[in-house]
Amino acid sequence: MHIIKVENLTKKFKDFTAVDQINFTVEKGEIFGFLGPNGAGKSTTISMLSTLLLPTSGKASINEYNIQTQTNDVRKSIGLVFQDPSLDDKLTAEENLRFHARLYDVPKEKYEARLEEVLKLVDLWDRKNDRINIFSGGMKRRLEIARGLIHYPAVLFLDEPTIGLDPQTRSHLWEYILTLKKEKQMTIFMTTHYMNEAEYCDRIAIIDNGKIVAIDTPANLKRSIGGDIITINTSENEKLQKELAGLKDIVFKHVNGEWVLEVKDGESFLPHLLQQITTPIQNVTLRKPSLDDVFLKLTGRKIREEDASDTDKMRSMMKMRRGH
Repeated sequence: MHIIKVENLTKKFKDFTAVDQINFTVEKGEIFGFLGPNGAGKSTTISMLSTLLLPTSGKASINEYNIQTQTNDVRKSIGLVFQDPSLDDKLTAEENLRFHARLYDVPKEKYEARLEEVLKLVDLWDRKNDRINIFSGGMKRRLEIARGLIHYPAVLFLDEPTIGLDPQTRSHLWEYILTLKKEKQMTIFMTTHYMNEAEYCDRIAIIDNGKIVAIDTPANLKRSIGGDIITINTSENEKLQKELAGLKDIVFKHVNGEWVLEVKDGESFLPHLLQQITTPIQNVTLRKPSLDDVFLKLTGRKIREEDASDTDKMRSMMKMRRGH
């Protein structure tokens, strides 16, 4: 069952196209990831799907409700964890959730049971009466996920759910997310620019400059590389480039000061390569393809090169439209 359907969805801010005619579907119970650099259009897409932004053109539905004509039904069908913190620090954890539950018309007779369930899910039941201003960043993020679940949404949107968190907290947060999928069969739509997080997804849409350039499982995307990755560092780049250009059956690029080669059988090819070139080598590595390599192959650059936030770009475009 397609719980999310998107057809030619587009968002423009004057002359800037943030999202450019994207198409995809998400199955019920799937963890679907939007992988791309900051500024690619991930947050803008979520803002449209969650009815916070009107599309310029195209259409989409959530839980069979149209995002433009049935906005209230869409909002009742989703939970949303924003990229930026959105809790009230002056309230307790329970008060934050109670306020959210009332906004979503959670029946009073069901609220207490749901409160206990979602707070236990994220290990915050014993902190329900504590004010948010004493919570760590990871605890706040977990509470935001609990808040997004209090009305039992059909789809949970997670916009960069672990941004700004330390690796250990990030790992623990993913334990909660995977528990949601296993125990609640919940559909989770997440955005990320962390390659290791994208590995948790059932399917990934790689988005760059507002366009979807590939959709598949993480394993299939990595298999599309078709071999192994050799990385070479040298101080004589021009000489190495000429020597590599004279070799057959390799694809190579110069990225972030390194030469990245795609070869069919790295273990057999590497000794042959080192015999064929005379350029002094500072270091060389051999590894299996990663999603970072997939992104490099599809876009010509690595995802970490980007530094402009998608949210900041969107805000900037909105200010331009208002004439500020």
